[in-house]
Amino acid sequence: MRTLSLLLLAGTALAGSAAADDLRDDAAGMFRPLPSTIPAVADNPVTGEKIDLGKMLFFDPRLSLSGVFSCYSCHNLTTGGDDNLETSVGHGWQKGPRNAPTVLNAVLNEAQFWDGRAEDLKAQAKGPVQAGVEMANTPDNVEEMLNSMPGYMGLFETAFPEGGGANFDNMARAIEAFEATLLTPAPFDAWLNGDDAALSAEASAGLELFMDLGCVSCHSGVNVGGHGYYPFGLIEKPGADVLPEGDKGRFAVTETVDDEYVFRAAPLRNVALTAPYFHSGKVWDLKVAVQIMAESQLGEALSDTDAGRIVAFLDSLTGELPEVTLPVLPTETAGSPRPEQGLLP
Repeated sequence: MRTLSLLLLAGTALAGSAAADDLRDDAAGMFRPLPSTIPAVADNPVTGEKIDLGKMLFFDPRLSLSGVFSCYSCHNLTTGGDDNLETSVGHGWQKGPRNAPTVLNAVLNEAQFWDGRAEDLKAQAKGPVQAGVEMANTPDNVEEMLNSMPGYMGLFETAFPEGGGANFDNMARAIEAFEATLLTPAPFDAWLNGDDAALSAEASAGLELFMDLGCVSCHSGVNVGGHGYYPFGLIEKPGADVLPEGDKGRFAVTETVDDEYVFRAAPLRNVALTAPYFHSGKVWDLKVAVQIMAESQLGEALSDTDAGRIVAFLDSLTGELPEVTLPVLPTETAGSPRPEQGLLP
């Protein structure tokens, strides 16, 4: 009897292993694990000197006109790489028009921002610095600030021996180099690499649903999204509380009617950490967000049970956050531009 029980247990284990292998084979055609090294970025070789400088700039509020807001203000590396607000607060305490995407793993996206208007992280880094509702600064003022500090000037010369010094373009390149390091290996990566125990039974069931329902049509690849542009409301448009009528998405970039209410597919790594959801930031519950997407994009009414299984899979995309120590920033001098706090209310 004991021998029979052991044989049954062994058979069950083999069947479970075979099922996991079959699921992994299917998943391997749709997803890729995170790279084990810092990804290369176009026209900007990543070096240690650039990374260190970029980290300083990422945390430096003096890139903003008021001296209050930094990249870190909207991309908090302790809370999932965003600010966990409906829409971000910027210069003069204005509210921005869209929810801040996470900066974690953003180097793996096809393009940046919800509408893809920035082709890479270099271009993205320049946008908020100049946006009136964010940091409200100008390239000239940023360069004056950087060049007023000998500490920064020396760091730029070291990071960019080819020349250019502390200019606006090199500022963006340094920030890009730092952000390229913000990768978060997750249990799903371990599972893709062969560790059956990295996914729970519920997460495995959720992954199978995620693929079978067609969620992978938009959310696939190494970042489980972050590429391709799709209408929000392909089958049925959500209400104006979730899809505000005034924000027509990629249409503002292309001015093409077919791009009205079209957005870049959101990357789903660490999505469990980045509520609220969607470009409007109107949904705070991940299970509700999953059900809205299923109905709007796939025409599927998901039960709480099935939505919970998909959430369990999405939880497996929560990765190990990079350890980042706060940098000591160069000291301003008598020639440094003074913050224009008079513009604040």
